[in-house]
Amino acid sequence: MCGRYMITSSFEAMAALFEAEPGELGPEALRPNVSPTEQVPVVASHDGARSIESMRWGFIPQWYKSPTGGPLLINARSEKIAERPAFREAIRTQRCLLPANGFYEWQGEKGARIPWVIRPAAGGLIALAGLWREWRGPNGVVPSVAIVTCPANATLAPIHERMPVVIQPGDFALWLGELGPGAARLLDPAPEDMLVATEADAGTRAILGRRN
Repeated sequence: MCGRYMITSSFEAMAALFEAEPGELGPEALRPNVSPTEQVPVVASHDGARSIESMRWGFIPQWYKSPTGGPLLINARSEKIAERPAFREAIRTQRCLLPANGFYEWQGEKGARIPWVIRPAAGGLIALAGLWREWRGPNGVVPSVAIVTCPANATLAPIHERMPVVIQPGDFALWLGELGPGAARLLDPAPEDMLVATEADAGTRAILGRRN
């Protein structure tokens, strides 16, 4: 799974990489520990026009009576994504990208888990595959998002069995639905040399807090 990630690039850098127009994203700040239920920047395409929007990390299915009306859906497993009622419409029509500068995974047994930092080998931003939808409740509309995961590649398998699906820049248009069907072929692990993993240092552990 992917339960925490980091955003250290500017909105300007995101806009340049994704060729997207920033919306109302709030104040700019380094976010070394992005956590579930927080508002996160998400790249979506509307009739071919890309925008960076703020969404709740935690997908809210249409039948939830409130944002907390069921299990917290922060990830969507690629192998079953078209079968799950929560995601089967979004995988067809509401795919998105989450800008990230890396993510975290924990290794080991409960009570003694070690956090690892996974970053792009080339530095900068990567694009995590996502699904989004708007949940409509009594207090208005809540846009929400989940990160798509797949089996880990050989680089990450010793740490965790799963990883986020990473979309390459040349495939942004296909994943965002701008080129018609065919996005299913993108649901594969990242190339083994794309990411590097290092054990978190004391400062990073303090940022993440204790998680066992």
